[in-house]
Amino acid sequence: MKRSACCLLALLTGGVVAYAADTSLDRGKELFESPKLGTSGKSCSSCHPGGRKLEWAASTYDDEKLTEIVNRCIEKSLKGKPLDPASDDMKSLIAYIKTFGAPGK
Repeated sequence: MKRSACCLLALLTGGVVAYAADTSLDRGKELFESPKLGTSGKSCSSCHPGGRKLEWAASTYDDEKLTEIVNRCIEKSLKGKPLDPASDDMKSLIAYIKTFGAPGK
């Protein structure tokens, strides 16, 4: 009985973790496609539809470097204020951008 309860708990916990990861990617996609990151009326996807020209960066750079690049784009291209590097929004955006460097993309 204890073993069944442990297995059920492990499955439930794994499901919660997977849901949190999916939600983060959903938020990253929402931010990537939103013109609200700046005042120019553009979004990340305006210049990078479907992640175009981000494949190499997504699979090469670490989170810190990607954060610098994202904030530079937000400031210069989108005419917005940079995101806090430690914020959930930045983490979600970086996680989504990294999907463009995934094999088969």
